[in-house]
Amino acid sequence: MLTHQVYFWLKEPLNRDASDQLEKGLKELLTIGSIKSGHFGIPAITPPRDVVDDSYSFAYYTTFESMDDHEEYQIHPVHLKFVETCQHLWDRVQIYDYTSAV
Repeated sequence: MLTHQVYFWLKEPLNRDASDQLEKGLKELLTIGSIKSGHFGIPAITPPRDVVDDSYSFAYYTTFESMDDHEEYQIHPVHLKFVETCQHLWDRVQIYDYTSAV
């Protein structure tokens, strides 16, 4: 199994229209058939700790059965449209991909 985590920092984090547009795009991404499971959200309001980075605007999490499913997702028209129509909203994107050890 492969896990794909993406963190987005919006250019205008307080802009409700920008947040709504990104949220709509993330919902559409989750319709891609090669995704085994997925969800997204905003930083949790937890007590501050030195090891916690809650500076991002949205986190997006998906899992895939295989690398082939992940690669299919990367070139899927819905994913390509998301990048094209939403990339102007963010300053930074950070991705963490990993394979399951258990």
